[in-house]
Amino acid sequence: MSASAGTFTRWHAAWHRRMDSWPGFDYLMIRSVVFLLSGIGVVMVMSSSMTWSVLEGSTVWAQSLRQGVMVVLGLFAFWLALRVRPAVIRRLAPWLLLLSLVLLVMVLIPGIGSGSEEVGSQSWIRFGSIGLQPSELAKVAVAVWGAAYLADRRDPKKISARSPFAVYLAVSVLMILLIAVQGDLGMTMSFALVAMFTLLFAGVDLRIIAAGGVAALAGLLLIFFSGGFRSNRFHVYFDALFGRFEDTQGTAFQSYQGFLSLADGSLFGVGLGQSRAKWFYLPEAKNDFIFAIIGEELGLWGGAMVIVLFSALGYFGFRTAQRAQNQFQSLMAAALTASVVSQAFINIGYVVGLLPVTGIQLPMISAGGTSAIITLGSMGLLASVARHEPETVSAVQSYGRPLFDRIFFLPEPAVRTVPPVRGTRPRFGEPVTGSVRERNRPTHDRRR
Repeated sequence: MSASAGTFTRWHAAWHRRMDSWPGFDYLMIRSVVFLLSGIGVVMVMSSSMTWSVLEGSTVWAQSLRQGVMVVLGLFAFWLALRVRPAVIRRLAPWLLLLSLVLLVMVLIPGIGSGSEEVGSQSWIRFGSIGLQPSELAKVAVAVWGAAYLADRRDPKKISARSPFAVYLAVSVLMILLIAVQGDLGMTMSFALVAMFTLLFAGVDLRIIAAGGVAALAGLLLIFFSGGFRSNRFHVYFDALFGRFEDTQGTAFQSYQGFLSLADGSLFGVGLGQSRAKWFYLPEAKNDFIFAIIGEELGLWGGAMVIVLFSALGYFGFRTAQRAQNQFQSLMAAALTASVVSQAFINIGYVVGLLPVTGIQLPMISAGGTSAIITLGSMGLLASVARHEPETVSAVQSYGRPLFDRIFFLPEPAVRTVPPVRGTRPRFGEPVTGSVRERNRPTHDRRR
């Protein structure tokens, strides 16, 4: 081992010891990253949507005000998810899944579902000016229900028709087909990834995952050779991969303008609010291609900052999954983390030309309605798992709730929220210390 490698190993071990000695560190970091990404999103939507808001007949602040309202509602959902104990979430998981299935069917009913002719999808249910995309809720539902249904299951390698893993796979395939019928390829792929990650984290046989990957590849090949605008996206991708654009005024227009935006940004960017691409050059500047505006206005450093934040969310999300109280919380944390982080890197990947354009948004940053609320609510569930880490529970019972919890009236986290399945050993025992209130109670009260 070289000296530099040895130094990195020692530094890495010291960093882990430092984090392990700070109960609640994962909880703090997840909150901080989510709030930072949401704040960046509001600022960048305000910057990228001014011209398009005027074109639509509104004021320059119309879209940014709407995004601000959605983020506030999303933060309320984040707070609500922190207040609800994970045991309650587990009991509600089947009902959340059922609601998602009903909405996925409703969106396909003429007169109820709506969509966009430009992208060839019908994936919305509208209530006046408010739109709900059921597939966004379905992604969270399949992750939460999958964690509740597959937690503590024995022999995940043995798959039979009645196996819980086979049931979960069948339900996931049904939901994937319902989303695919809507014509939303990007969301179909994103949902399939969440289901695959849930099975992977639950310990299913890797051959099942490999078979799913082969089926997905076959579907992509079918799309590639079938023609249409989805096939054109793949052709544009391969052209861009080799540094050539044959139709910059047609099929390759959006990708080409995105590349120009990133190139204009260079190292330090042209300045916040100074984007030229948002002046009707870059379609979907506030949605799918908002990362191009970030790169143009904030430069390489701004884009790198967003990538680092999503990487940090992934790191602390998976670390939370490793340190969770029980397998349900562990699976839920891992699946929700993988859902948001994979979607973020798919979006960034196609903006910079590493992946074909799929049309999915950059979570917590792109302009969105109910998707912003649902995403922030799911991150509240992730933060709740971090809040219920055994070491964090022990620290709260010993020293009291942190300032954030006291300000926002969050109750003490539960010691153990899910009883162990018969025949299995609990993953963690009771906290190493009791609360100050508990220690000060009379002995005869504690025996009751």
